[in-house]
Amino acid sequence: MAASLSKTLGRRLRGSGHRLLPSRPCTSHASQPPPPPAAAPPPPGAGKEANAWSKLFLFAPGAITFGLGTWQLFRRQEKKEMLDYRTRRLEMDPVAWNETVSSAALRAPAELEFRKIVCEGDFDEEKSVFIGPRSRSISGVTENGYYVITPLKPRLTEPDSLQLPILVNRGWVPRGWCEKNIQDHQDFGETLDVKEADKMTDEKGTWWKFWSKKPEASPEIEKPVKPPVRVIGVIRGSENPSIFVPANEPMNGQWFYVDVPMIARACGLPENTVYIEDVNEDISATNPYPLPKDVNALIHHSVMPDDHLKYTVTWYTLSAAVTYMASKRIKPKKMRL
Repeated sequence: MAASLSKTLGRRLRGSGHRLLPSRPCTSHASQPPPPPAAAPPPPGAGKEANAWSKLFLFAPGAITFGLGTWQLFRRQEKKEMLDYRTRRLEMDPVAWNETVSSAALRAPAELEFRKIVCEGDFDEEKSVFIGPRSRSISGVTENGYYVITPLKPRLTEPDSLQLPILVNRGWVPRGWCEKNIQDHQDFGETLDVKEADKMTDEKGTWWKFWSKKPEASPEIEKPVKPPVRVIGVIRGSENPSIFVPANEPMNGQWFYVDVPMIARACGLPENTVYIEDVNEDISATNPYPLPKDVNALIHHSVMPDDHLKYTVTWYTLSAAVTYMASKRIKPKKMRL
């Protein structure tokens, strides 16, 4: 049956003239882009070199911290030499403040820095400047106050008096003392103004001019002359305030740090005026303020050599820790069978 059907179909196709053609794949006339070139193979050993650099980078924190620890050792040695220098200078005998020493201090203040000097004169307390607030701890209790800086004027009648005015940091005073001192000077100034006005009014009267006579001062009733103030101090320079310390405001009378040229201008003195810090240990029990600075406070530094040693141990410990971690990271792991 199937064979007869195939013969019948073949005869019909031949009779109609149709010819079966083999099928051809359909091609497009548009040119297709060439295939991209194959990437060049990496040079031999490139992967190993990059891996070596990445391993070395793991040791960079250890090297940096080791360098910081070594730098702290050098800083510790420099700080010890600086403190020894200050101690030797402060242990020297005080220098009498005469014209020769004064001229040398004006030419090169660094040569006399941390040397004790002795000078005499009179304090011009009306031009005192209060630096602060500065805290002070007494028996575990912290109290705010100020450093008082006052010009020391020469007394030309005394042979041992200084020749040029200087600025003296007389020491620390509590806040209450500072406010009382300022109020007393204000009241004293107002009293002088009232007396001067009364004197001018009285002298304008006719009877006063012709009939009154000013009583002459008698040597017996004159007030005794106070002896000159003797100051033992150390020559210092201006402070270097941190970025958190506000700027001084001389017009408002607010001083936050010691700026010698600025304070000298405010007191009517030359900018190159010498500045000393009082270290006299003879303190009166009845009048303890201003309280002079302790000599040990001049030797003390914000970062002492022992602190640098602690920093060194810290940096070296950190260096050892990160180096150990880096070595563990690059150490090949053992394959378990």
